Amino acid sequence: MAGVPRIDVGALVDPRSSPDERRPVADAIDAACAEHGFFTVVGHGVDPGLLAALDREARAFFARSREDKARVAMVHGGRAWRGWFGVGDELTDGVPDRKEGLYFGTELGPDDPRVQAGLPLHGPNLFPDRPAGLRPAVLAYLDAATAVARGILRALAVGLGHDEHWFDATICADPVVLFRIFHYPAPDVGDVPTGPWGVAEHTDYGLLTVLHQDATGGLEVHGPGGWVEVPPEPGALVCNLGDMLAALSGGRYRSTPHRVHPPAEGGRLSAPLFLDPDWDAHVPGVDGTYGDHLTAKVARVFPVLSAALTPPRP
Repeated sequence: MAGVPRIDVGALVDPRSSPDERRPVADAIDAACAEHGFFTVVGHGVDPGLLAALDREARAFFARSREDKARVAMVHGGRAWRGWFGVGDELTDGVPDRKEGLYFGTELGPDDPRVQAGLPLHGPNLFPDRPAGLRPAVLAYLDAATAVARGILRALAVGLGHDEHWFDATICADPVVLFRIFHYPAPDVGDVPTGPWGVAEHTDYGLLTVLHQDATGGLEVHGPGGWVEVPPEPGALVCNLGDMLAALSGGRYRSTPHRVHPPAEGGRLSAPLFLDPDWDAHVPGVDGTYGDHLTAKVARVFPVLSAALTPPRP
């Protein structure tokens, strides 16, 4: 695997494009998913100014004191699992990652039936008062990146032999959309015991991940030839498939292991958006609903928080 493919997806996000114009893009994505499970996309239509604002506001937040950041800690987000976590709080295979981060998702008000029902991972986002620009940047990027992800998902439907709206009509009519902003500090920052990796080797457990990464580098993916870097490119977004899509394809598509090196100096920012099946969807190979599956997975990366938010059994 010499490197991951680079694909112009302009036809997928252009509402004026025809099926004949979209088909070559779908074929390129299909080939990338079968061989690599990773690819980068350009021509996606996300405003470079929005990417710059997201980066600027996130850096301003992570530069604040631990006490300031803790005002929006995830414990305050309740069952919505929104807010900040500190370096070492999130685990990969039981080992603390060397990163801190912010958890976001689809913005839902208190009157939403899913919020009233107490569904985990559903609810309002938890934004800090400062920097004031973080909230509008996050919400705008959530909308923009979700549109890109849904366009790619339509291409994936074609690659799997379905109508391009197959996902929209089946397991992604109302997808679970989760968004994270991660900050990887340099190794000499902080004194919290962690593993050697920013994020250790893992696969994603949903359908599709769309990632914005800064210019620092450090993301590596594992293919038949070993580990290769996914170098940052200004304005490009990195896409990879999760375990659910590999299962739906009967193993034809790859859910590729990947990892992140911590930066040698400074700090690295990345912002993955996860487009997953509907909460109540039944995905082949998954016991129960996708919501059951997702809750169990998330609980493993935050076991202490999960225990605090799980009501005791009667």
